[in-house]
Amino acid sequence: MSQRITIIGGGPGGYTAAFSAAKAGAQVTLVEAAHMGGTCLNWGCIPTKTLKASVEALETAHRLAEFGIAGGGEARPDMPAIVARKNKVSEILRGGLEKTCAKLKVTLLRGRGEVASAGLVRVHGADGAVREVAGDKVIIATGSSTLNLPTLPVDHTHIITSDDALELKTIPNRMLVVGGGVIGCELAFIFQALGSKVTVVEGLDRILPVPSIDADLSKLIQREMKKRGIGCELARTASKAEVTATGVQVTLGPSPFVKDLPASAQKESVLEADVVLVAVGRVPNTAGLGLAGAGVETDQRGWIKADARLETSVPGIYAVGDVLGPARIMLAHVAAVEGMVAVRNCLGASEPMDYSTVPAAVFTSPEVATVGLTEAQARDKGFNVACPQSNFRELGKAQAMGELAGVFKLVVDADSGRLLGAHLAGAHVSDIIAEPTLALQLGATAKDLAKTIHAHPTLAEGIFETAHLL
Repeated sequence: MSQRITIIGGGPGGYTAAFSAAKAGAQVTLVEAAHMGGTCLNWGCIPTKTLKASVEALETAHRLAEFGIAGGGEARPDMPAIVARKNKVSEILRGGLEKTCAKLKVTLLRGRGEVASAGLVRVHGADGAVREVAGDKVIIATGSSTLNLPTLPVDHTHIITSDDALELKTIPNRMLVVGGGVIGCELAFIFQALGSKVTVVEGLDRILPVPSIDADLSKLIQREMKKRGIGCELARTASKAEVTATGVQVTLGPSPFVKDLPASAQKESVLEADVVLVAVGRVPNTAGLGLAGAGVETDQRGWIKADARLETSVPGIYAVGDVLGPARIMLAHVAAVEGMVAVRNCLGASEPMDYSTVPAAVFTSPEVATVGLTEAQARDKGFNVACPQSNFRELGKAQAMGELAGVFKLVVDADSGRLLGAHLAGAHVSDIIAEPTLALQLGATAKDLAKTIHAHPTLAEGIFETAHLL
């Protein structure tokens, strides 16, 4: 008799696990309370990139004369149409997932999953009905949601989340983005291009203060923000927000997260905006899962604890994706691989999840993409580091495209020549990062990259040219 695997959550981790298990011959039940595709497909990766595609089309229209095109007229954003296109893209992809479930004979149940044990999941339907699903193993893939701050009470009108931002039918004249991480920066560039006057508030001392993002890329993105008129309030936190007749007044103060505060961050000030977008983090979607009753351990913030094989404190119950929290890597493509690893372990393997080579992309303008160690991380680990860099504008393809902003930076062990990391900014670097990711996976050297012939003229030549600087 084949293994019966019940998966709770239909996001990238959940649906990838379901498809992988079904292809391996398991009997699969997939439980989803809302939309198939999870945050990534409905409120994250895909919707934001669809909005960015509209913004890029708008910006190209504004630059038509630069490309020798006359008579383009005054292009302007039609927000209801942009949002409708965004929704249509998500709808098409959701439909594809549901068709794949049917094709692979994955039983899709609508409702909220509750874990009783590794052998029993209860599904609470919207109509109040409860269905019991018996099985052999459970994979929890319920993801995460936006974090709200007590000092910035979300009302979904004046003070909004990133989910709300994706549904805005009118463009705010003034937008204050609280949080200069990946989500905050992506949305800051999008709404600036649509016509908003945007200011970003970040509690740490740099934009994109993510350990995996090299400091040089943070500086580049901050410069690009300045060129576009996006304000940056670094080492500042929002201590209070008040909705007034003319907007939202937000009180900013010195950040408790930075030791040596610059003088510009030490005084309290008040900024006013029409909309305040809160993008400061995520919380686990574990409410109603019955984790305590099932014996599944969580940490103090509610993130599920799991071992290297993604098995929780209860044998036979696994967890993948965002619900594991920031102790792992909260990215859709990581969740998908975790889903496949969890399935293999459900079916008898004993495979640890490998996080050593994980690429990441930030869809700002220009894009940022990273993999491996940053320069600071490599030095902290004791490597004798070489960091060749080249500018995007040096590429013929970049000049032809009119996409000049960006940099290629490689982090290399100077003693062995082995590639340790790659940090890119520029047009389409989210695609280009695949090459250094494979190089890292294979243990390649910078010389290997330099000896690899790259097509001309392409943007990927930046990797080739940078590797030749050693």
